[in-house]
Amino acid sequence: MRRLVLTVSVLALLSSASWAADAPKVVVKPVLTTTTTASGQPITVPANPQVIVSTYEIPAGAVLPFHKHPFPRYAYVMAGDLSVVNRDTNETYRYKTGDFIVEVIDQWHMGRNEGKTPVKLLVIDQVESGKSNVVQAPK
Repeated sequence: MRRLVLTVSVLALLSSASWAADAPKVVVKPVLTTTTTASGQPITVPANPQVIVSTYEIPAGAVLPFHKHPFPRYAYVMAGDLSVVNRDTNETYRYKTGDFIVEVIDQWHMGRNEGKTPVKLLVIDQVESGKSNVVQAPK
């Protein structure tokens, strides 16, 4: 009986190993590795952060007004082309589909969809619990 159980176990193991060899392979493609924001600031995360994940759809021609983020914000460009103007550093950043953005912290900036199709973003904020990560610029 022991030999039968061992034989069945070995056969099961071999068949599962051959199934695993035939299974599609998972592909991991790094998108970005960084320790700094777009303007070169070190990324500092609040203690015990609350993570907020959102999607944004920015229509063609739309402009996001000047604003800043007191906490880290990351965005993955799922579709479209986005221009971001940093008023504090006088730099313009251009992002396209597949880019990952590490937004600037506490620097005034604005975004613009200058393309003909919507910009779609997956946005991840790491904030102090209950806090907002968007401060609008005074008019």
